[in-house]
Amino acid sequence: MAGGMVVTNVGGRAAEYNGKVTWYVVLVSLIAARGGLLFGYDLGVTGGVESFTDFQKIFFPDLAAQKAAAATVNPYCSYDSQKLSAFTSVLFLSGAFFTFFTGPVTRIGGRKLVMILGGASFCVGCASVPVRDCPCSCPWYPQRHVPDGHHHRYLGRPVDQLRHPKHAPHGWRLSVGLAIVPALILFLGSLIIPDTPNSLVQRGKIEQARRTLERVRGTPNVDAEFTDIVEAVDASRSVNKMAILQKKYRPILTGAILIPFFQQFSGINTIMFYATELFNVLGDGANSALLDTAIVAAVNMGSTILAIVLVDRLGRKVLFAEGGLQMFICFVVVAGVMGSSFDKVTGYIPKKSATTILAFECLYTAGFAWSWGPLGWLVPSEFHNIETRGTGQAITVCVNFLFSFVVGQVYLTMLCHLEYGTYIFFAFWVFCMSVYALGFLPETKGVPIEEMGILWRKHWF
Repeated sequence: MAGGMVVTNVGGRAAEYNGKVTWYVVLVSLIAARGGLLFGYDLGVTGGVESFTDFQKIFFPDLAAQKAAAATVNPYCSYDSQKLSAFTSVLFLSGAFFTFFTGPVTRIGGRKLVMILGGASFCVGCASVPVRDCPCSCPWYPQRHVPDGHHHRYLGRPVDQLRHPKHAPHGWRLSVGLAIVPALILFLGSLIIPDTPNSLVQRGKIEQARRTLERVRGTPNVDAEFTDIVEAVDASRSVNKMAILQKKYRPILTGAILIPFFQQFSGINTIMFYATELFNVLGDGANSALLDTAIVAAVNMGSTILAIVLVDRLGRKVLFAEGGLQMFICFVVVAGVMGSSFDKVTGYIPKKSATTILAFECLYTAGFAWSWGPLGWLVPSEFHNIETRGTGQAITVCVNFLFSFVVGQVYLTMLCHLEYGTYIFFAFWVFCMSVYALGFLPETKGVPIEEMGILWRKHWF
């Protein structure tokens, strides 16, 4: 469901659309954004908890023993464990699998149903985290599990875990369990927001679709836009659901595959998955490494907010270009500093060099967060027409999850064998994806889905 009516006249009736940014649009956007927040939270937590000492002792005792015994191991290889990598990466295989069900479920039950099921499944996952002695659980859990006469010992644990989370006995449980907050917001919010007008028309609920569109636009004058929606849906019913494989849709299929591929090979997940491990490799203490990771996460959040402000003012391609250049420079600098300053025999790196790496990691994260981070999801949702949108979006999400798995699985091994050259590898892909975004994608700013076919016909690719 589109938000404000910033319309580019590419043909058809788009110039006749009316509407404004209403409070209802803001509410729907905030609730829907919880899905992206959960995805980002999942990335950070699955990688971050791996550095928790207690977590390693429980799930990866061999790695914990190896780290304690092998003081002469190449620091780049401190976390080189396929089991450790699989803990993070294998989660995305299940995500890739379930994307194949998104299209049919959306066509039958609507997009709202998918959001409800997603929020509910995330809540169930958070609730399944063992809660014994865990302060992130509800107050009645300690009453149930803690022996009589010992409740006072647990009152101070939340504060202690916030002060020293890495060494808190169950700090990793707190990190995982807190995801239930945004998950509940997504689940409960999805119950009150409407389905999209396009989805309602596809399921024959014409009058409800009209009322929803009027409420979203804040005006009853939606004749032109509603007519386009109905005509586009009627046209899509005569099209094979695998129409995206037809030759005329090849540029759309290419984008649906390459954008999520490039997004993962930008290297961002090497930071979001393993930032704590990387800073540990560079000689930071346990709590300092977590603090550095928190700084990177804060930059990510702030830059994403900036992207919200800029994306409809500057356009997608401007952000692609600036973000790509910034990310490329940062990876080259990080590789240079690590290669010239980091002593892999002693594990020593000058404080100035470590600070430089942190600074450019933050600059890289900022560049990603206002370009390929949000645009890697936004642009594929925009350049589809009605005929290709359902299948195309499923392909995009599947490819994203699949290559999240690949990058998560191989990164620690790459870091061990390529060392600082790992960042040159990702810099190469940042260059490639910037060329693709600037040369092969049309500017989708302000173009409604009903007019996307006209835009592609005017584009050279």
